[in-house]
Amino acid sequence: MNDLRITPIQTDIIWENRLANLCKQEKNLEMLKEKTDLVILPEMFTTGFSMNCHHLADTEDGETVSRLKQWAATYQFAIAGSFICSQNQKYYNRGFFVTPDQNIIFYDKRHLFRMERENEHFTPGKQRTVVSYKGWNIGLSICYDLRFPVWLRNDNARYDLLIIPACWPQSRISVWDILLRARAIENQAYICGVNRIGKDLEGIHYSGHSAVIDPKGEILLSACEETETNQTIILSAKNLISIRQKFPVLQDADTFSIDF
Repeated sequence: MNDLRITPIQTDIIWENRLANLCKQEKNLEMLKEKTDLVILPEMFTTGFSMNCHHLADTEDGETVSRLKQWAATYQFAIAGSFICSQNQKYYNRGFFVTPDQNIIFYDKRHLFRMERENEHFTPGKQRTVVSYKGWNIGLSICYDLRFPVWLRNDNARYDLLIIPACWPQSRISVWDILLRARAIENQAYICGVNRIGKDLEGIHYSGHSAVIDPKGEILLSACEETETNQTIILSAKNLISIRQKFPVLQDADTFSIDF
C-alpha cells in the first residue's frame, strides 16, 4: 500500500447540458495527466442535480461512460463521480469508478433526497460498494448518503478512503463541513467530499467547500468557496496504518445487518 494522489474537481455545472459538461471536464482532466492517481468529479457532473431524468439519462454503454473510459486510459488515472443512468426502464443516480485499464464499477445512490423529490424519479441502490485500486480500498457514496452513518459504517475496516461526490446547497453547507469530519473520525478513514459551485436553473446556490479529511478529522484540503479548483493532495498510507494500529477503535465496533 503506497501513498495515493487524489484530485477533487470543484466546478460549476452547465445545467442539463451533457455535451458541454463533458467538453469542459475533458480540458480539466487533460491538465492533470501524470499529476494524480484519482480524480473525483461532483454528483451528476454532466447535468447538474436535475430530476429531468427521462430526457437526460444516459446508459452504461452511452456517451458518458465511453468518454470516461477513454479519459482514464489516455491520462492514466482513475475517475469517479456520478451521472443520471437509465437501466431496465428505471433511473439511477449512478456513481462510477473507472480505472486506467477501462474497468468500471458502479454504485447507485442509496439515499434519495426527498426534499427535492429525487425519490419520486430515481430508484435507490441496495449495494454498498468498495473498489480496490493501487492497494487502497475505496468506498463509493453520493451526497445525501453522507447523513446516514449506518450505511457508511466502516465495518471490518472495509475501506481506507470514502469518496462523496455532491450537489450540496450553500444553505446547508455548515452541515456538510461537520458531517465530513464526523464520518472520517468515526470510520478511521480518509474522506474526500467533492461539491459543485454556481447556481442551477432551479435557483439553488452551491458554494463548494470540497474537502479532504484525514482519519483523525484533520482537514488536509479545503477548496476555496465559489471557486473552480483541481488541487491534488497526497494521502499517506503510513499515517492511516499508524492511526489504526495505535488507536484500534474499529475493532470494538458493533456488528449489524441492513434490511432492504
